[in-house]
Amino acid sequence: MNTTELKTIIENKLGSNTIAMIASDDNIHFDAIIISDLFNGILSKVKQQQIVYAVINDYIASGELHAIAMKTHTPEQWAQLSVSKQ
Repeated sequence: MNTTELKTIIENKLGSNTIAMIASDDNIHFDAIIISDLFNGILSKVKQQQIVYAVINDYIASGELHAIAMKTHTPEQWAQLSVSKQ
């Protein structure tokens, strides 16, 4: 699995905008920033991440994906973060 494949899987299943996807050299460890409308109203980051894990669990079970570190945001949260960084 590579970053493009994983990004496409997450975007297609969540209707999300994955801002960044970085793979380690082994292509089984990833870092991601995931923005999705599905996270609206879900205040817990753990619950947001559980939504993402539900999408990629089969890839983890098969060994194609070993680990993913993710930061999840609603579009509004991401917009606020982007403004505060300027």
